Amino acid sequence: MLQYVAKRVGLYLAVLFVGLTITFFLPRVMPVNPIDGYIGELQSLSSGSLTSEAIAELRENLEELYGLKGDIGTQYLSYLERVILRFDFGPSFAYYPADVKTIIFNALPWTLTLLLTTTVIGWALGNMVGLVAGYFHTRKMATVLEIVGIMIYPIPYYILAVSVILLFAYVWPIFPLSATFPVGEFSLNKMWLIIYNSFLPALALVLAGFGWNILSMKALAVATTEEAYVTYARLKGASNWTRMTRYVFRNAMLPQVTALALSIGTVFNGALLTEIIFSFPGVGLIMRTAASGGDYNVLYGVITVSIIAVATAGLVIDLLYPLLDPRIRHK
Repeated sequence: MLQYVAKRVGLYLAVLFVGLTITFFLPRVMPVNPIDGYIGELQSLSSGSLTSEAIAELRENLEELYGLKGDIGTQYLSYLERVILRFDFGPSFAYYPADVKTIIFNALPWTLTLLLTTTVIGWALGNMVGLVAGYFHTRKMATVLEIVGIMIYPIPYYILAVSVILLFAYVWPIFPLSATFPVGEFSLNKMWLIIYNSFLPALALVLAGFGWNILSMKALAVATTEEAYVTYARLKGASNWTRMTRYVFRNAMLPQVTALALSIGTVFNGALLTEIIFSFPGVGLIMRTAASGGDYNVLYGVITVSIIAVATAGLVIDLLYPLLDPRIRHK
């Protein structure tokens, strides 16, 4: 068991190292130079009155401040030391003088709450429907449930999001067209307003994962229902509910648990589009501003948090899988 855990933790650390390395080099191939852009803005504001000496001194100070001083190797070692030991990404270009860590930690709860909740809800609902459709696959009801999954699954997320907005914010104006969130101290009224304004993006995200979970669980349930141990349980007189939950679901859910862990790890993939379409505050909007403005440090921070989430989700499922599958424990 110790050897199993050590291998998984070692792979986890290797993934983090490779991810951090790619994160460092990726923004440096972008055509936008943030320091040149910042100096250009100052030149414009000062009507070109900055001297070449002042610009050179300003450039040197900015390179020192944002960790861009020295050759690429020096910058890389400094970056690893700051990120690994202090989780420090420095100040932001776009939100100066706020530091990146504070910006991300302020936006992260919004993104995590919305996307984690909807991912789990979509997974649970889709698997329950898919389990029923797969276990009773010879009945007409199963065909109807499968058609629902087939109809929802191919629709691109942005089409689902726009359709939800048109239906529930325009045709039937039940929810606001653009989300607005109250500020101030926490209260029950504030919590209700947050839930109310988050309903449309949450609905779109649940629908986006709902179809795939139905189809995948149905296919797994159909295959598992035909296994010999399920037939043996039926011959023993076990009820449909017992066979479906204790025999079919417990074995068909194993690949779905892996899919859930990967979905949770990649919640940041859906953050950008969701938060732009629904004007939802979170890391997606921050990342968009950072990408358009060449804000290296914010890009470092958001991508690093995403890498940590994906790698951690993989590590957790690797460590939990032996508890779910006794075959791995015995092996």
